[in-house]
Amino acid sequence: MKHIKTIAFDADDTLWHNEPYFDEAQERFCELFQDYASSQEILGLILNHQVKNLPLYGFGIKAFTLSMIETALQLTNNTISGKGIEKILTIGKDLLQKPVELMPNVEVVLQELKGKYKLIVATKGDLKDQHRKLHDSGIGHYFHHIEVLSDKTELDYTKMLGRLDIQATDFLMIGNSLKSDVLPILNIGGYGIHVPYHTTWEYEKIDFKIEHENFLALSDIAEILKVLDIK
Repeated sequence: MKHIKTIAFDADDTLWHNEPYFDEAQERFCELFQDYASSQEILGLILNHQVKNLPLYGFGIKAFTLSMIETALQLTNNTISGKGIEKILTIGKDLLQKPVELMPNVEVVLQELKGKYKLIVATKGDLKDQHRKLHDSGIGHYFHHIEVLSDKTELDYTKMLGRLDIQATDFLMIGNSLKSDVLPILNIGGYGIHVPYHTTWEYEKIDFKIEHENFLALSDIAEILKVLDIK
């Protein structure tokens, strides 16, 4: 990785905590509809609606909230009251106001990398929400560019690199999702580092092991400094 010029970081569950907030929101939803189905069944329905709706709504809290509403309609056979819809909207609005808590060692790593590499954020989700979180995080000044993608496919990354005039062979992507942050980049000739988070959205899981000369799996984001011979 000695010729790497640009390093991109995923945001949610790489730079700051995120998935536990969604887990909490789903628990609140399950409590609302515990008389209709088991938590496992409800979570399965939410996931099915989320995946089905991705081409229409994309990723993020607003899409998640709409999928919860559709799940509620299905569970209640379209008889849910306006008050019930209001409770679901409150869950979504609460998610949009969660505090931003940085992952351990993130700022230390960014301080060391700034000036040595071009740093960017490449993330999915709601544009407004992701910019809000980056602002609240206090680390926005470390980055040369912020990219909020509608998805993270090979084509999405290729278009992003083209817009930024970056060669894939000079590009390193760091993230917690093998499916979104690593595999597409490896497939277009870039480098990928996986820093796992303790919980992963079901949609982002893969069922096979990655073996690639441009891939590394680390247990902590601080290990990146050793990989790049900075510390």
